[in-house]
Amino acid sequence: MGVGLSGVGRGGHGVTAAVEGPGVRPVFPLRRAPGRRYLEDQTGRPFLLQGDAAWSIVAQLGKDDVEAYLEDRRRRGFNAIIVNLVEHRFADHAPLNHDGVAPFTTPGDFSTPNDPYFDHAEWVIGQAQAKGIAVLLTPAYLGQEGGDEGFYQEIVRSGAAALEGYGAYVGRRFGKFDNLVWVLGGDYTPPPEGMALVEAMADGIRAHDSRHLVTAHWSAEDSSVDPHTRARLDLNATYTYGPVYEKSLLDDRRPPPDDLPHFLIETAYELEHGSTPQSLRAQAYYALLTGACGQVFGNSKIWEFVRRWPTQLGSDGSVGMTNVGALFGPRRWMDLVPDDGKALVAGAGPRGGDDLAMLARTADGSLAIAYVPSLRPVTVDLGTLAGPVRSRWFDPTDGSYREAARRPSAGPTAFEPPGANSTGDLDWVLVLESGG
Repeated sequence: MGVGLSGVGRGGHGVTAAVEGPGVRPVFPLRRAPGRRYLEDQTGRPFLLQGDAAWSIVAQLGKDDVEAYLEDRRRRGFNAIIVNLVEHRFADHAPLNHDGVAPFTTPGDFSTPNDPYFDHAEWVIGQAQAKGIAVLLTPAYLGQEGGDEGFYQEIVRSGAAALEGYGAYVGRRFGKFDNLVWVLGGDYTPPPEGMALVEAMADGIRAHDSRHLVTAHWSAEDSSVDPHTRARLDLNATYTYGPVYEKSLLDDRRPPPDDLPHFLIETAYELEHGSTPQSLRAQAYYALLTGACGQVFGNSKIWEFVRRWPTQLGSDGSVGMTNVGALFGPRRWMDLVPDDGKALVAGAGPRGGDDLAMLARTADGSLAIAYVPSLRPVTVDLGTLAGPVRSRWFDPTDGSYREAARRPSAGPTAFEPPGANSTGDLDWVLVLESGG
């Protein structure tokens, strides 16, 4: 179970909160922590969003496979999945589901939702809820550039009235589930006339479901709040294929009214875009050390659930994400603030690439965490922390710790990573905690 901790949070005032521990199930629905830049459950427990991309689960999988997938992700510490409610292309028989049921009685007509299709979708979301997993649900995925990967062309043909009616339909049906977060859009920032259709759908949803958070997933390099939209957003989603820390820092530093909690919704997936196990880990750590309240991991075989997808459930990327949750979850991750150069005084490396060491610390100096992507000493001014400080190296590949060498000084102290980690990669995480 989590333990009660108090400290100074990102909202600039004291907070007492129970921090996540292994096996702690959230009490949904999620909400924004009052005055803070993170999410919490209904008990006030901070919710570190540990997501997995499961875009095609509703359309592609039968019930046995849905249950097997969700149980595996639960056991590995994932507490959220991102899902397309209707699938245009990325399923074996799209838009039909595994049982051959279509989402619309008239193909592509959003005014004709087919109840049996959405019955199955309800079952999927209910299974996730029973396992303590939030569902980030995209009601109508637009698709890259508005093309045939998604429903954008059908959305345009259906028109605003049909889209508002569809929003009302899904709002009524799915608003009853506690574990929901709505995700507007889907891989495309539409022009104004298309945005108006997305807004009409959002209006329909909001008319019947006002208790769930709403965010948006636009084109890559557009965060949710970047395009102009009148749709009310509660949560900002960071989407980038550049250095994650650059876009995440921009989202962390947004002025009102765009200063919403943000999370990394998408970047390079495993087995795509030349990613490596180390680069996947770096993406997650960079997000959480630059103010994000969570991150979504993806594997290219799993998100589509293509042939032999179960062989990827225990991939290096998945194991790395389990270890991310094990490190941050029990600690005051929600109070970490990106370093301004006062704590990490040497060894950070060049900005703009994938070899930047990144540190964040709590305002009271009781905790600092630094991701070091390659073997080199980093110097931390321990005078910025509340001593005495215990220093340990965390192996992000197997979740083990090693004591870090330190001088008996309260000032700048050099820390040398212990060599290759358990998989032979060179990245480590330095954990500095007071009371050591």
